[in-house]
Amino acid sequence: MKQLTKAEEEVMQLLWELKEANVAAIIDQMPAPKPAYNTISTIIRILENKEFVSYRKEGKGHIYFPLVKKEEYSNQSLNKLMDNYFNGSFRNMVSFFVKKNDMDIKDLEQILKELDNKK
Repeated sequence: MKQLTKAEEEVMQLLWELKEANVAAIIDQMPAPKPAYNTISTIIRILENKEFVSYRKEGKGHIYFPLVKKEEYSNQSLNKLMDNYFNGSFRNMVSFFVKKNDMDIKDLEQILKELDNKK
């Protein structure tokens, strides 16, 4: 699966949330200052080429929807982060976040409980 740029990921986050939308609806959800219509339209076309987004015709316009599930992309991104920065070790990654983010013991216990339930 291809990686997304920050701008592409921002548009995908909105599409995942909206489930489907035209360019104007995506722009409406963005913080000020709003990007130009052509900018978002171009990003959508790039996402189509990367096979993250498809569309259906509606009137004179297009309604876009995600082809890639958010969980699927999140998992792939997390695995890449783990491989590139933590030598592929989940333990090293969790240890880093516990140390650097002053993780609460209750949060850590909850993670361990979820891992136990997965077995």
